[in-house]
Amino acid sequence: MQLTKSDYLLFLKHPAWLWLKKHDKDKLPPVDDNTQAMFDAGFLFESYAERLFPEGIRVGFDGYNEYLSMPKRTKEVVQSGAKTIFQGRFETESLTCICDVVQFVDKEVVDLYEIKSSTMPKTLHEYDLAFQWLVLAGEGYKVRKAFVVHVNRDFVRQGQVRPEEISTVAEITSKVEARLKEVEGDIKRAMEVANSEKMPNPTPAFSKHGSTPEWVGIYKNLMNIKEGQGTIYDLYSPNAGLILALEDLGIENLLDIPENLNLSQKQAWQLKAAKEDKVFADEKRVKKFLEGFEYPLYFLDYETLSGVVPYFDGQRPYQQVPFQYSLHVVESPGATPKHYTYLHAENSDPVTALTESLRENIGESGSVVVWNESFEMGCNDDMGRMYLEFAEFYRNVNGRVVDLMKPFFNYWYVDKNFGGSASIKKVLPVLVPELSHKDLEISEGGAAQRLWMEAVLDGKREGEKETILANLDKYCELDTLAMVKIYDYLMNYIGLEKPPAHKQVSLGL
Repeated sequence: MQLTKSDYLLFLKHPAWLWLKKHDKDKLPPVDDNTQAMFDAGFLFESYAERLFPEGIRVGFDGYNEYLSMPKRTKEVVQSGAKTIFQGRFETESLTCICDVVQFVDKEVVDLYEIKSSTMPKTLHEYDLAFQWLVLAGEGYKVRKAFVVHVNRDFVRQGQVRPEEISTVAEITSKVEARLKEVEGDIKRAMEVANSEKMPNPTPAFSKHGSTPEWVGIYKNLMNIKEGQGTIYDLYSPNAGLILALEDLGIENLLDIPENLNLSQKQAWQLKAAKEDKVFADEKRVKKFLEGFEYPLYFLDYETLSGVVPYFDGQRPYQQVPFQYSLHVVESPGATPKHYTYLHAENSDPVTALTESLRENIGESGSVVVWNESFEMGCNDDMGRMYLEFAEFYRNVNGRVVDLMKPFFNYWYVDKNFGGSASIKKVLPVLVPELSHKDLEISEGGAAQRLWMEAVLDGKREGEKETILANLDKYCELDTLAMVKIYDYLMNYIGLEKPPAHKQVSLGL
């Protein structure tokens, strides 16, 4: 059995992940649409980064048969005298890898480049390149230097995207060399796992390299643990070390976790609320917070586009650029909310049209209510920098922002059913059960971003565009209506206001 580079990287994240891939892959979740969109963005950046090597010859593959023929075709390209090879496949008896870029210094000496769509080299990239290094050494090549080609986070698009501007080449040779012995040992253990008839212990305690949240989901499926069942794996954002400590103590249930354990503040509040089975509310702080709101209230939410390669001038890699807003306006206490919206439907920079619409509908005074202020305020700052004529408008908006998430984020209001989270997706169904994102065709921000970009910018959704836009309208509207309802709930809870007349306002689903 050969071990591929992707096999090895799975092993590093969790040995059982590799075993499942080799022996029971149906128990692994399929690649979802949002993850595939991330892969596609990476491939797009790769196409730009490859232009740094204009003489490169691509081997590559399209389909399984071409994959099998890659080692033979790679050797033919090498023998042809090519100095730079893209997507060549090299192999020893038990190891194989596809290298992004191999550049020949002479017949037996090469430089190795890994193309990554991150904005900096990461530790996992060192292991990635070390694996490739060992495979190439097994074929008789000496690796002189190792590099990561990554996204230049400071790049700002102005006209045609130039590969030398959007890319940064970072040499990490010494770091990769320092990993070689460790990787050799890893490879031996990974081969043992791959060839074993028995799956290694799948506990999330053995997950590494930031894989714990994803592996917890896989583990629950493997063990048939239902979401919200009250196990230690329902603890908010547990790390592998904490899980290991709990398992060593023989603790399985959330309610059995001792309160003197070294928990994060979110986890401690989650545990306290679960054990005492009641709501914890600091009414004085919530009241003081709500008394700071000034009418009219403008409940604002954005949906944004983002790309590793910016779509329009003035944008940076991965910058979140609003293409849609939803705005519920409450003029005075108890008044029925008025709803305003803008959704960009053309393949063009949405900022100008969106800002002009927002400026018409949001007054110069009154609180601008958002959920997670760093996001909306960051978008506003960016739009003000990109378009100086809007800078003063967005400074004014940001000066009035109030973050409705604060009572939940700061533990002024804690319900065990939040699961330790302050996300609106967790808070809304607890406080306002009549509203739910689950009833919508588009139910989370990642899908909203991906579908709009595919339908409007990429032309991938022919015949679906109008349906997608209609579903986006409903999704974004629900987020601001949800804030209105949560605000109403808090006002009523602490007695600042009786249930308002607009309590029965509902989304037009």
